[in-house]
Amino acid sequence: MITQNQIYLHSTAKTQEEVFTVIAELALQNGIASSVEGVITGLNERELQSSTGFQDGFAIPHTQADAIKKPGIVVVRTEQGIEWNSFDDQPAFFFISLLIPKEEAGSTHLKALASLSSALMDDEKRDGFLHSQTELELSKKINLAIMGDDN
Repeated sequence: MITQNQIYLHSTAKTQEEVFTVIAELALQNGIASSVEGVITGLNERELQSSTGFQDGFAIPHTQADAIKKPGIVVVRTEQGIEWNSFDDQPAFFFISLLIPKEEAGSTHLKALASLSSALMDDEKRDGFLHSQTELELSKKINLAIMGDDN
């Protein structure tokens, strides 16, 4: 669900809207979405329902939108923390965005979201994400977490 081209480790985004724009642009560039605006709208609508802020600097912004052509994950890591209304009231700087086509809402979406949430609750996997030095290294670790590999 993710390749190194879907990861941006040194974003200078300073607001939630800027993070959503980076996510949407990467989704468009990688053929995941047909429209930057459609992805941003979907992410904003989902965020209004409840915060996707997790803990320890992580957030999982996600959406099921018409603009999304195929399931994918986009990761953005920012240089500074951004207020995200996270569970632990700390700013987020590591955004793992799950993008799912409307017609695949349900099984694909829920399974991937559950796998990501579990990985972020696992200290070793979370630290592995945080300390990844390259986009390739991080893409491999996320794919292993999504596929349910416990190694």
